[in-house]
Amino acid sequence: MSPTFGVAFGGGGARGLAHIHVIEALDELGIRPVAIAGSSIGAIMGAGMAAGMTGPQIHEYARSILGSRAEMAARMWRSRPGTIAEAMQGGIRVGQFNIERILKAFLPGDIPDTFEELKIPLKVAATDYFGHKLAVFAEGELHSALAASAAIPAVFRPVVRDGCLLIDGGIYNPVPFDLLERDADIIIAIDVVGAPSDAERRHPTTVDLMYGASQLMMQSIIANKLQQSQPHILIRPKVSKYRVLDFLKIEALLAETIEIKDELKRAVEKAVEAHGGRRGKKKVV
Repeated sequence: MSPTFGVAFGGGGARGLAHIHVIEALDELGIRPVAIAGSSIGAIMGAGMAAGMTGPQIHEYARSILGSRAEMAARMWRSRPGTIAEAMQGGIRVGQFNIERILKAFLPGDIPDTFEELKIPLKVAATDYFGHKLAVFAEGELHSALAASAAIPAVFRPVVRDGCLLIDGGIYNPVPFDLLERDADIIIAIDVVGAPSDAERRHPTTVDLMYGASQLMMQSIIANKLQQSQPHILIRPKVSKYRVLDFLKIEALLAETIEIKDELKRAVEKAVEAHGGRRGKKKVV
């Protein structure tokens, strides 16, 4: 009997564009996960896959927007507050963007309004700020859950849902593979958190230090989780040189992480052999 697969897509801002290769590789292997989990950008990519979008479709959609400064600018303009009252809602927050409006302007129409409309079950990780705990969403309204999961502190406003103030899911669970432990035979985890790199900046700015410290914190969380339990497959694309908001560097990032497709295919073959089951009709390459 063929083993079932679950995929956990990690958070990392623009570094999460590497998830596209993972989705394409799974398509090429003929693998349809039975469960998906995601944090931050991983929740967004996971939602696309859970909605039934193929890797090439997600790839082309991302390139059509992120590959064009004009298109990016047009969509950011579309996400501006509709009225002064809306802009002032909750007070003036310098440098904080409304992630819910931004996602509305950027998400593909294929992603439905609710979890129940998805073709593959999805779990979205966010952080309950005042509750001091992980918040996991798997039902009800989808877009606010994605927004909450991607609400990077100091960049995006927190999201209020069910009376809770929610921020980036990566704060508590950067790669939520543990949410899938009971859902599938083989768990694939993709870590795109990265780590501070001196490849391009040996004298980091205050912003670089803030994001770098966040990376170190999340890597500490991941290391601790791996001591307790491990996914069957862990893929870590080489994305450390990219910053959290480097979305316009999509072509370079995807070109430099293309090797993870073959890495994942080899890992799947080994995992299936270890499980003792057959993967299906398509041959792993």
